[in-house]
Amino acid sequence: MKKLVLLTASLLFTNLVFAQKYTTKTGKVTFEASVPLFEDVFAQDDNNIAVINSDNGDFASVSAVKNFHFKTKLMEEHFNESYAETAKYPKATFTGKILNFDKSKLSASPQKYTVQGTLNFHGVDKAYNSTATVYAKDGKIYMSGGFVAKTADHKVTIPKMVSKKIAENVNVQYNYILSKQ
Repeated sequence: MKKLVLLTASLLFTNLVFAQKYTTKTGKVTFEASVPLFEDVFAQDDNNIAVINSDNGDFASVSAVKNFHFKTKLMEEHFNESYAETAKYPKATFTGKILNFDKSKLSASPQKYTVQGTLNFHGVDKAYNSTATVYAKDGKIYMSGGFVAKTADHKVTIPKMVSKKIAENVNVQYNYILSKQ
């Protein structure tokens, strides 16, 4: 049994060491929960960390929630203190897989892929599918896409006083330029 555990650990470590990984520390993630006739509810994080395992299409990203910046500081303060509760839930993560990903078939022509995974925001895991455009150029992988998340699915409470000013469906967009690690 001990030999089996050592062999399994050795194989896992070997796979991690030799996997082709592409990463970025400057990925851009935005979200918008605007409602017509009211102030834009839009935030952007330019320091999202992301990684693609180009051998199998595994994908992961993480944002420090405080890195999302709004046009107005007051909106940002309310987001961090009341909605996202960043002191309690400091990170948002997405882990998943780019389906049918094959790095050898990437070219400078963008191709559509489905990304399936789990978003953890506000301490709640929720499965999402996203359509992503992926292509390769100059030794880098470019990936962009988006999906819609519901505030209620992540137990984000919007006070009744402002509920007409903030959309329940949040448009999440991402854009990455990943370099070989």
